[in-house]
Amino acid sequence: MKKIAVFVLGPDRPGIIATVSRTLFEHGCNLEDVSQTILQEAFVGIFIGTIEKTRSEETVLAALRTAVEPKGLTAYLSLLEPSTGDQPISESYVITTIGPDRPGLVAGITEVLAAHSVNITNLKAVFRGARNPHHNVMIYEIDIPLGTDQNAFRAALYARAEALGLDISLQHREIFEQIHRV
Repeated sequence: MKKIAVFVLGPDRPGIIATVSRTLFEHGCNLEDVSQTILQEAFVGIFIGTIEKTRSEETVLAALRTAVEPKGLTAYLSLLEPSTGDQPISESYVITTIGPDRPGLVAGITEVLAAHSVNITNLKAVFRGARNPHHNVMIYEIDIPLGTDQNAFRAALYARAEALGLDISLQHREIFEQIHRV
């Protein structure tokens, strides 16, 4: 089997996932993971799946484009390398920031994460409050390798947040989920 990643983006409307998943199914793809979101009015979808080695990814991509382009969407397909399984042992945390919107906020926080080999597994940034900074929120789901110097990481993260004018919180994922459970 070959592992593929399919990316679909364009204006949001009902039925996009149905169209993409049906087309992939009809071309022998088994979906393994799907992540989709709406950013402002734009649909962004990522579909990870497998196809038989004898199937042509070019044929699958052509069928996808035929299905989605009339809806104003663009599709891309990429082969993925097989996983080596050599993921570092880590713990999951959640970072939330709140503060006034300005250029460089995402870059400023992610630079600190990268410098400490912290992997971002999910990021949601919503900037809706030009006048009310409490409407500007970023939520980072991250994995911190067990060997990371937690004190140095926290000091660097909190110093950067202060320099950017952000209120910041770093919580272990399990604690975050318990506190925010409905």
